[in-house]
Amino acid sequence: MKSLIRWSATVGLVGITLLGSMWIGTTQVLALPQEQIVQKLRSVPVFTITDGRGSLLVLAPPNGQKGGPIAGIFISQKDAQAFLDREKTRNPQLKDVQVSLVSLAQVYEFYQSNKGKPDQLSFTIVPSKQQSDAANALLKQNGKQAQPFNGTPLFVMASQDGAKEGFLVVQRGNQAAVPMFFNKEELQAFMDQLKKQQSDQFKNVKIQVFSLEGLIAEMQRKPDKDTAGNDEFLSKVQLVPSRESLEYVRSVTGKQQNQGRPQIAPANKPATPVKPAPKQ
Repeated sequence: MKSLIRWSATVGLVGITLLGSMWIGTTQVLALPQEQIVQKLRSVPVFTITDGRGSLLVLAPPNGQKGGPIAGIFISQKDAQAFLDREKTRNPQLKDVQVSLVSLAQVYEFYQSNKGKPDQLSFTIVPSKQQSDAANALLKQNGKQAQPFNGTPLFVMASQDGAKEGFLVVQRGNQAAVPMFFNKEELQAFMDQLKKQQSDQFKNVKIQVFSLEGLIAEMQRKPDKDTAGNDEFLSKVQLVPSRESLEYVRSVTGKQQNQGRPQIAPANKPATPVKPAPKQ
């Protein structure tokens, strides 16, 4: 659980140096080894709905539709709790379920270990509405919005030099990183403070948005002979959870150390699928 709060200290400005830009142009980035993917995702707290046994609450496909059960993974604890509170008023079966904290790495590992099995459990990540709105506003501001942003937004510092576009790399101690924030306002505050220290480095810097799902897909992409050895960008990506999530992690860390870290239930012990309640 300590890795979940690592960035709460890292995003402070003491000892942080802006190294410059990592130019990626149109070159395709490479897959990372599975252990590196898991390590990067382990720093991200997410929230699930579980029953009293700790098994995931899953939704059955709508009537007449094929497919396996689906479980929601919330980026915001408040959003997860609000969703559960609404569903409890509609469905008395949910009286004993609760919001549980896990890491995104646990979700990823669970999905990978059950891939291809009958009635494979699928996950859908539920982003913060506030940050989805911020992503759409940013795309519109940058003149790139043809349709609504699809996915879980990640915000990153980018700079442009002619036709070249790159991501800003920061260093704290001996660690160089391309930080990607789940919260746009927190990245903006981070940039504003860096500008006070190194204003000359921020002449052409702006915030760009990417999807978490797309980033994970790039991490998994298999290399080929034309792209071998070009995984430097992905290896430097650091996911920065929101302060809201980090503060929640701190509030429950002591309890979980005493009670044991929550785990996603094995695939052979899923929570009973629940049909979505009709909308009122």
